[in-house]
Amino acid sequence: MTERDRVRELLREHGTTYAEEAGITLRDKPAPLFQLLVLTLLASTRIRAEVAADAARGLFRAGWRTPERMRRSTWLQRVDALDRTHYRRYDERTATRLDELSQLVMDRYDGDLRRLRPADHDGVPELQRALQEFSGIGPTGAGIFCREVQAVWPEVTPYFDDRALRAARRLELPTQPDALARLAPDGRVAELAAALVRVA
Repeated sequence: MTERDRVRELLREHGTTYAEEAGITLRDKPAPLFQLLVLTLLASTRIRAEVAADAARGLFRAGWRTPERMRRSTWLQRVDALDRTHYRRYDERTATRLDELSQLVMDRYDGDLRRLRPADHDGVPELQRALQEFSGIGPTGAGIFCREVQAVWPEVTPYFDDRALRAARRLELPTQPDALARLAPDGRVAELAAALVRVA
């Protein structure tokens, strides 16, 4: 089986991004980018990715798809929404962090995370630093955001975090991001990165 065949099989079996799993139609628009940031925060704790995606869907079902709407929810409403999706272990701290995150998006970025979009790939480290200024998002979380946002911010592509590259090595695929990205059919680099993390 060639490398391209392995990548096609990987995408067929595991090529759903975490944003898709959370019900986010990712576009270069303020609301979907905010939703990706919320998912990033939820997935940054020691919790299964499926639980984080389910929790994100629960918050969005409640109507909290923008920083303004998230800020209008109460702490208790957020805790209840997280509890209903089995995001219990970190629910209270995360409910507080969601409020802080929303306020920071409004204050620093005027509600629009497109202000974080790098001009080119050399700007990715600065993007990662900026993401880590949100309480609860560390290097792993910044990696999650970058891995997913490359679907709509081509300047971030190719982005594969350490987990994705470890999986690529195990599957005997290239571990150089450019070479790995070239194997993704139709530019599906974000899906390939997500698939590699799913099998990591």
